[in-house]
Amino acid sequence: MFKLIRDEAPLYRNEEHDFYALSRYDDVNAALSDWDLFSSSRGAILELIKANIDIPPGVLIFEDPPIHDIHRKLLSRMFTPRKIFGLEPQIREFCAASLDPLVGTGNFDFVKDLGAQMPMKVIGMLLGIPEEDQEAIRDFANDQMRTEEGKPMRAAEEGMATGDIFGAYIDWRAEHPSDDIMTELLNVEFEDETGTVRKLARDELLTYVNVVSGAGNETTTRLIGWAGKVLAENPDQRRELVENPKLVPNAVEELLRFEPPAPHVARYVTRDVELHGQTVPAGSVMMMLIGAANRDERQFAPDGDVFDIHRNTKQHLTFSVGTHYCLGSALARLEGRIALEEILKRFPEWEVDLSQASLSPTSTVRGWDTLPATF
Repeated sequence: MFKLIRDEAPLYRNEEHDFYALSRYDDVNAALSDWDLFSSSRGAILELIKANIDIPPGVLIFEDPPIHDIHRKLLSRMFTPRKIFGLEPQIREFCAASLDPLVGTGNFDFVKDLGAQMPMKVIGMLLGIPEEDQEAIRDFANDQMRTEEGKPMRAAEEGMATGDIFGAYIDWRAEHPSDDIMTELLNVEFEDETGTVRKLARDELLTYVNVVSGAGNETTTRLIGWAGKVLAENPDQRRELVENPKLVPNAVEELLRFEPPAPHVARYVTRDVELHGQTVPAGSVMMMLIGAANRDERQFAPDGDVFDIHRNTKQHLTFSVGTHYCLGSALARLEGRIALEEILKRFPEWEVDLSQASLSPTSTVRGWDTLPATF
């Protein structure tokens, strides 16, 4: 379907849900980079833009410069390379604790046993969420994204969640500082859009923590699920990874290209624009089909629909590009690499049981809620 759209309807129009879509790599790449024309300020999800709800300040994935840049700069201090790569021993420990009890059992669920556990622990540790509360926080973040078939996501009808669930932790951290993101955000001083040097207000703090918690959980969980399915379907390449773990980082890139956890993103069109001989009017919603662009053979020759761990993946668009390039990309790559290394070390071969697997129902990410495997 993506190939058909790329070849025959590079500017696709959907009358029923009233949106346009771009699918070719060059078009999506250029559109994602042009925040002035394709704005994030009304949200980046089709039904959120349609609902025209208030976006609380600090949801930086739903902001444009200059305010976006101020908020992003604040958060980027929390995701320095030193901080991220310093997490490797703990991430390995989390993986081992999840996987070791399964050795010899013959069964392993890529999502329930690892994908839904490890990213939650990592982001919980980074934020400073006590271990006994991490599962509840993860489920809260996931619930915000879940949809029922044929219905828009809850936020489109009820407005966005405020992050009040994190209030108690913030109050505790104010009294008991620690080496975590919450403590840093409580104390950081910055110059806001009015030129005032100040600390974050409480509602801004709650929003920040909510954004980091949600973004850090769901997508990496999906990546681990896709690793299970795609490598089961490509056993020769899986064997190569077992024999040569140095290939794992590139395999993670290829997984990200081939099955992006967030396969599309939407933007609000701020003025009339001419694309592929048609005028897209101001006020339209434009979907960027990242999943289609990532398989465009114009960029990923000779065949973007083939999974190949030796491919030079060039610049896939899974982490977006330009202003909204994913702040957590280094963390996601690190978690993906370690998870794959630790899985292959213990389970060099597996079969997935798709009859028992279930896809996650959301408007934003695509991946497995359960993916049982036997080995």
